[in-house]
Amino acid sequence: MSQKRVAVIGAGASGLPAIKCCLDEGLTPVCFERTEHIGGLWRYTDEPVDGQGCVMKSTVINTSKETMAYSDFPIPAKYPIFMHNTQASSPQSICCDTLVYEYFKLYAQKFDLEKYIQFNTEVLYVKRADNFSELGQWEIKYRNKSTGEEKTEIFDGVLVCTGHHAEKNAPTFPGLSQFQGKVVHTHDYRKPDGLQDKRVLIIGIGNSGGDAAVELSRIASQVFLSTRRGTWILHRVAAEGYPLDMIFAKRIYVLLQQYFPNLISKFMKKDINKRINHDLYSLTPDYDVFQQHPMVNDDMPNRIICGAIKIKTDIKRFTETGVEFIDGTKEDNIDVVLLATGYTFGFPFIDKEIIDVKNNRVQLYKYMYPPDIEHNTLAVIGCFQPLGAIMPISEMQCRLATRVIKGDTVLPPRGIMWQDIREKEAAMAQRYVKSQRHTIQVDYIPFMDELAKLVGCNVNYCELIKDPVLALHALFGTVTPYVYRLCGPGKWSGARDAFLTQWDRTVAPLKTRPLPCRDRASWKDSYLFNLGVVLILFFMIRFLFTLL
Repeated sequence: MSQKRVAVIGAGASGLPAIKCCLDEGLTPVCFERTEHIGGLWRYTDEPVDGQGCVMKSTVINTSKETMAYSDFPIPAKYPIFMHNTQASSPQSICCDTLVYEYFKLYAQKFDLEKYIQFNTEVLYVKRADNFSELGQWEIKYRNKSTGEEKTEIFDGVLVCTGHHAEKNAPTFPGLSQFQGKVVHTHDYRKPDGLQDKRVLIIGIGNSGGDAAVELSRIASQVFLSTRRGTWILHRVAAEGYPLDMIFAKRIYVLLQQYFPNLISKFMKKDINKRINHDLYSLTPDYDVFQQHPMVNDDMPNRIICGAIKIKTDIKRFTETGVEFIDGTKEDNIDVVLLATGYTFGFPFIDKEIIDVKNNRVQLYKYMYPPDIEHNTLAVIGCFQPLGAIMPISEMQCRLATRVIKGDTVLPPRGIMWQDIREKEAAMAQRYVKSQRHTIQVDYIPFMDELAKLVGCNVNYCELIKDPVLALHALFGTVTPYVYRLCGPGKWSGARDAFLTQWDRTVAPLKTRPLPCRDRASWKDSYLFNLGVVLILFFMIRFLFTLL
C-alpha cells in the first residue's frame, strides 16, 4: 500500500512541525508556502505584504526559549532566554545574536524539511474530492506564483498551518477619514524610521501596541497610548531575574488556579502591582488579571514614568489635526496614528460549508477539526491564542492530526466534539471580557494535556515512578515540551536529559563572567516547597468537602 500524501499549507511555526510529524508517522508531506522562505511571520521583511503577518524589526518574543522549543529539538544553550526575531548574518553565525528565525532554520536543517516545501506556491482552493465520502480525500488547486502555472492534486489529508495573524483589523472612528496625518496599522509597521520628533497616537494596548509605543517613545516627541479598558502588564523578568513563564508553568499553579481562582487572581494582582502600581500609572483595567490576554512588556513603566508615553482613554472623535478622547481631553498636532488593533483570521481557500469564521469565531474541535464532516482528514493547526508558547502546542496538534490521518488515533463521535466546543465557548465567555480578541484563548498546560491525552503521550506517572528523580521533576517542575516525549507514541530517547537540563540551558547565556561565590538555588523551584503547597491544597479541599 502506498504512503498517504498530506498537504501542509504554510511553512511557518506550525507548518514546519507538521512536515516533521508527517515524516514521523510514515506519511508523505507536500508543503505549499506562498513566500520564498520558511518562518511565517517570524521571517522579517522590510516591506509589508498584504495577507502576510510579520513582526517588527525590534520584536523580542514573549516566551522563554525552553517553553517555546519543539519537543524533540531543544534550543541551544548559548541562545538568549528571550530571543530576538532578526536573522543572523548567515546560517553559520549562531553566536551572540541567536534568533527565532535562526532556530526554525536549524530545525528544518536537522530534519531535512525544506525538500518537502514548494516555495512561492499559493493554494487556490481546498475542497472534498469526488471520493471523499469513501476515502476522505481532498482536492487542492494551487498556483506557482513565478510561472503562473496551476495544478490540481488529490491528497489523503490536509493540515492548514496559515496562522491567525494575516488580515489586519482596522476599525473606523468618527472623523478619522478627515484626519490629515498618517494612519498606519501595526501590520505595516516595521521600524521607526521617519518618525523622529513626531507626535504619535497608538490605538490599542495589546503586545504590538505596547512594543510600538516603547520603541517610538525613544525617538518621537510624544507618544499617546489609547486604551478602552486598560491592561495588566506582566514582565518577562520575574523575581530574582528568572523568566516569568519558567516560574509559573507548573502543575501546582494550574491546580491552584482551578480550585482557588479568586484567591490566585488577588495574589497575582498584588504581585503585579508591586512591580508597577497600575492605578498610579493610569493603567488599571476594569477586569481581573485572568480576564484578558495580558501585555508582556518590561520597558513600559520606564517610558511612562519619564513622560515619553502618556496613557489615554478611548477615542471619541478625530479632528483634521488631532483627537478628542471620551473623557473630554484633547490632543492636537498629531502627526501619526498607529492602529494596534489586531487581526482577523479566516480560510478563504476553504468552502464556508466546511469552516466558517464569523467575527473571529470558529467552531472547531480542539481548535482543529470541523465537527460535522464525515472524515477527520483535514485539521487546522495553530488557530488559537495561548497564555504561553504557541510553537509546542502547534506541534502537539500536528502529532495528533498525523496520527488521525494515519488511522492510529480515532477521534470521539460528533456529539462529543460539539460538547467540547460548547464547553470551551461557555468557559471563555465566563472568564474573559467580551472582545473579538477572546475567541480562541487556551491555557498552555491544560490544553497541551488535552491534546496529549488524545495522542497517547500524556505523562504516565506510574511508569515514571521507576525513575524517582524524573517523576519528581515532572510533577513539580516547569512543564516544558520535553515532558510530552517521555511516554507513549513519539517517545524520544533524549527527552529525559533535555527535561532535566532545561534550567541549565536557561541560565547558560547569563554566565558571561566568573563570580566569586557559587549560585544558590531559588525557593521558586524548590520541590519541597511545591510539595508543601500540594499538601496544603489537598487538606484544604478535603476540609471543604467535609463541610458540604
